[in-house]
Amino acid sequence: MTETPVTLVIADDHPVVRHGLHGIFASARGFTVLGEAADGVEAVELAERFDPDVVLMDLRMPGGGGVEAIRELSRRGLRCKVLVLTTYDTDSDTLPAIEAGATGYLLKDAPREDLFTAVRAAAEGRTVLSPAIASRLVSRVRGPGNTALSGRERDVLRLVAKGTPNREIAAVLFISEATVKSHLTHIYGKLGVKDRAAAVAVAYDRGILG
Repeated sequence: MTETPVTLVIADDHPVVRHGLHGIFASARGFTVLGEAADGVEAVELAERFDPDVVLMDLRMPGGGGVEAIRELSRRGLRCKVLVLTTYDTDSDTLPAIEAGATGYLLKDAPREDLFTAVRAAAEGRTVLSPAIASRLVSRVRGPGNTALSGRERDVLRLVAKGTPNREIAAVLFISEATVKSHLTHIYGKLGVKDRAAAVAVAYDRGILG
């Protein structure tokens, strides 16, 4: 029984990198490269046209970056999985890409076999992270959890969970509305979130709110 090959679109603004990746996958069993894109906009167009299993996506590309492309693929409801393949491993690169919907994140110095394994895993919808990024993300996620909320921050969060607006929270806790906003800013930072709903969700998930 012949194994169905994993189909790919490769997006990278460097022709040498694109052609090199194309050659690597073309020479390996179980993969078919459907197209190459020089930026995120073209990557989205090719993904829509060819319906690949996986888009191998660079992040920083002039004319359309990877994170924007990942968001657009998700917005259009395309079935392809996105495996980021980049030289950048900073939080400012990894987190937006993963939040945008990337299935995996690999660095370009990954061995060839790791790349093949990651693409197959991504095609199956499994998360793939390079070891360096995985350990940093775990630290990032656990870090806020280890930064305990103060008693007053917990009080504010409990009221937020009940849908209480800032003005009422201020009245209940006998503090100013500006102080409520300050507490919320600290809560967001400690929990690694950006809004009230996410703060409440993370707090319940971590057992901060029972």
